[in-house]
Amino acid sequence: MNSIATLVLKHFGEKFSGSPKLYFSPGRINLIGEHIDYNDGYVMPAAIDKGIYFSIAENQTDTIHFYAIDFDEHFSISIHGIQINSGWRNYVLSVVNEFNLLGISLRGFNCVFGGDIPQGAGMSSSAALEGGLAFALNEMFAVGLDRVALALLCQRAEHNFPNVNCGIMDQFANMMGKKDQVILLDCKTLEQSYFPLVKEGYKIVLINSKVHHSLAAGEYNIRRQRCEQGLAILTSLLSIQSFRDITSADELEIGKNVMTLEQYNCCKYVVEEIGRTKTAAILLQSNDMQGFGKLMFETHEGLSKLYEVSCSELDFLVDQAKLFPAVIGSRLMGGGFGGCTINIVEEAGVENFIQETILAYQKEFNIQSEAYIVATSDGTSEMIITL
Repeated sequence: MNSIATLVLKHFGEKFSGSPKLYFSPGRINLIGEHIDYNDGYVMPAAIDKGIYFSIAENQTDTIHFYAIDFDEHFSISIHGIQINSGWRNYVLSVVNEFNLLGISLRGFNCVFGGDIPQGAGMSSSAALEGGLAFALNEMFAVGLDRVALALLCQRAEHNFPNVNCGIMDQFANMMGKKDQVILLDCKTLEQSYFPLVKEGYKIVLINSKVHHSLAAGEYNIRRQRCEQGLAILTSLLSIQSFRDITSADELEIGKNVMTLEQYNCCKYVVEEIGRTKTAAILLQSNDMQGFGKLMFETHEGLSKLYEVSCSELDFLVDQAKLFPAVIGSRLMGGGFGGCTINIVEEAGVENFIQETILAYQKEFNIQSEAYIVATSDGTSEMIITL
């Protein structure tokens, strides 16, 4: 059994009585389609083999007890007194609150969790935290929600107590991921299709910048607001309901003089990224990895120059990736302002790419970055406990 899973069970046994169940809730990567899930576009995420492990059991009381291993923090609250708190507590409490809002009566439970998703790395530890708890509670109390309903519940949970107005991608990938598969998700209809993520001979390498420039809810929500304002202007001028209905650059230009520059740039990025993601699916299916990689570089340029969610550290890492023939595509991943770049690298060149990039980054910023080679995973699920 995974060492973190073993540790989670060990801590549960030391702190609580009873026979817990064990769950794994994965983080996610997104190959292309960044900041598109809340703009009714298409995204291409996958669940990964890094995530959060939960050990959980009922306790026959009206009190919830949490222990977060990674923070070495305990927290207890009455099931009848759920309210906004702070930090990681807001994410788990908001999940419980969403069950309450559905009129579902939960009972007290004990929960220990810990994981191997680096904080602030853009692998969506928040969705993993929400998804693992929601899935466990759904199973433990026989609520009967399906995986899509759980993903939507977790999205609402992140909107509520944490006040992050996220799209559906992270929670959907967390629940619906399949090993060795990428999801092409239509964020408007929630229709999805699966196909192989990376062809033989390539690896997915994440380089963690180890910086986080105050993205938080504020900057994320500002970008969403600009898109909403820009779309409102475009819908008043064109016969459209969504960014996906814009089929040419000329249509976008119609609204340029009415928008602020920031609104226009955000809208331009969204329209272009929707087009890139649809093209990317075709390229992956036809095994054109070089073409797919070029689109990743284009996405980063858009995120940096138009959407303005990059930073000097991430731009440096992408520019560095361009120096390696083995790297066919690179871009920032996640909300931005720090975190990781995602790189598709020919297998033979992975070791050299990692070593040289970490060295160059250390020299430029005096920051020791980290590299992770990640693989795909199934969505949140119960694990068999083996002693």
